[in-house]
Amino acid sequence: MTIQPITSSTTLTADKPWLVGLHGTDSTETVTLDITKLTPNIHYQASTNSQQPYSRVLSGVPVGRITASGLYGAFDPTAADGRQVLAGVVNAEALFAPTATRVPASLLWHGVVRAARVPGGIDPTKVTPTSTGAQIRFV
Repeated sequence: MTIQPITSSTTLTADKPWLVGLHGTDSTETVTLDITKLTPNIHYQASTNSQQPYSRVLSGVPVGRITASGLYGAFDPTAADGRQVLAGVVNAEALFAPTATRVPASLLWHGVVRAARVPGGIDPTKVTPTSTGAQIRFV
C-alpha cells in the first residue's frame, strides 16, 4: 500500500467593503446562525468541490434573532418569526461543513455600515429602530 499525502490551502480575505470604520468591531457577540434561514449565493457561498470543502457565510449579512429557536437568520422586514428586527450584521466570514445547519458567527451589533455593499442588500428605511436591537447606522 502506498500513502500519498495531499496538501491544499484555502485563502480567505478579511475584506469588509460594507464596513465604514472600526467603531464597534471591538465589542462583537458570538451568535449561532440557522443556515436554513440564509440564501445560497447571496448570504453564503456553498462548497463546490474537494478543493474548497467548506462553505462560508459572507461577512456583512444582516441578521435577526429567531424568537422560537434563539438562532439567527437573514434579516427580513416582512418576517413574523423575529427576523424582522435587525440584530446586527455578520462581522467576519464563517466557514461551515456543507451538511451543517448551525454555524457560530461573530455579530457586529454597533457600528456604521455601507448599505449598498451589504451582501443581499438592505433597505435602511425598512429597519425599525428598537431600544434592544442593533445600533447600526447605515450610510
